Amino acid sequence: MAKPLVAIVGRPNVGKSTFFNKVSGKKLSIVEDTPGVTRDRLYADAEWCGKYFTLIDTGGIELKSADEMWQHIKKQADIAIDTADVIIFFCDAKTGLTAADYDVATMLRKSNKPVVLAVNKLDNYREDVLFDFYELGLGQPIGISAEQSKGIGDLLDEVCRYFSATENEEEEEGLKIAIVGKPNAGKSRLTNQLLGYDRTIVSDIAGTTRDAIDTPIVVDGKKYVLIDTAGIRKKRSVEEDLEYYSVLRSFGAIRRADVCLIVIDTSVGITEQDVKIAGYVHEQGKPSIVVMNKWDKIEKDTHTIEEFKKKLDTELAFMDYFKSIFISAKFGQRVNKILGMCEEVFLNANKRITTGTLNDLLGDAIRATEPPTKNGRRLKIYYAVQDGVCPPTFVFFVNDSELMHFSYKRFLENTLRKAFGFEGTPIRLFVRQKNDEE
Repeated sequence: MAKPLVAIVGRPNVGKSTFFNKVSGKKLSIVEDTPGVTRDRLYADAEWCGKYFTLIDTGGIELKSADEMWQHIKKQADIAIDTADVIIFFCDAKTGLTAADYDVATMLRKSNKPVVLAVNKLDNYREDVLFDFYELGLGQPIGISAEQSKGIGDLLDEVCRYFSATENEEEEEGLKIAIVGKPNAGKSRLTNQLLGYDRTIVSDIAGTTRDAIDTPIVVDGKKYVLIDTAGIRKKRSVEEDLEYYSVLRSFGAIRRADVCLIVIDTSVGITEQDVKIAGYVHEQGKPSIVVMNKWDKIEKDTHTIEEFKKKLDTELAFMDYFKSIFISAKFGQRVNKILGMCEEVFLNANKRITTGTLNDLLGDAIRATEPPTKNGRRLKIYYAVQDGVCPPTFVFFVNDSELMHFSYKRFLENTLRKAFGFEGTPIRLFVRQKNDEE
């Protein structure tokens, strides 16, 4: 059975994200004193006393603000509240009870969901500070200090009281797909198209997505986790601390992903930054798909797509194994093919070749193209083994590793690709020296 969902809500800057990070044990949510830092819904699995659940961190709710971004944040919080099994309502002991707290409390009562009232920043426990919060009509307030980890256990005990006995089994994660690229390339719109609903904020304002946002989905019985990430700009363009941490989280999302979608804005063209992002995915050994987005904005003739493919082949020559697809996330054009492509490249990244088959191929390759010589000595390749997957990794044992010229190494890589596929995934080749006596 699915783990219960626990939404953390409240007005801005009451310490929701600090609590989220503490309980999940992961620094998934950015914690700063700037109101509005958490904009989308962030999810993280957690466990308390054998009870498994999923926390949802939400942006601070400003009900009376007409600002467009605050309205977006409110919409995301509404979805979290609607899908949650239990709600933790955060208030601030230092600022005391505010009119905004009354407004949020009224909204939560209308949800008809169990609400646990947490009064945060109570670093030195004083029961009299909690008395005012009874006026919210949400039951007994629980005083905590998320920063100092005080009272968190009592709060979680109360939250877990609302879970049914069957809701404590862990679920298997799905294929993790990180959606990466420059700001405003259409990553969040693509995420929403794949999900079929507005999971993340879509806006023309660059930098709208600040956190790496995980969303589990099931399509045709298969589980996936979509990770929408903040746009990655050039280093010299990243000035604010907030954006710096957002970019770090995007790189972290790449490292923990099973597959990466590298989203490029075709209306702008393939830029130096697009190539750098693709290069980082390649260096991390991740299978990937280059998603050429905003294809609807391009004036086309019979040669347009081939011209774009040639540009890709030139700019991404260092990862000539890549698979590409031309889409319009705005209109959903060809988006339905992406998850199938992710499955394909992930299977290729996990492909294993038996040692016998590998060395039969190696013998044929050596006979077709003799190994290089240097100073009268010829490279002798004794045998090869596959050492790992994700990415597929091969080790060649030779008489002298210095005789292995990079061009012959590339020849061997191309031979492996031609024979076994490996589309969409890098492969790693290592050379180990082995004496004749050994």
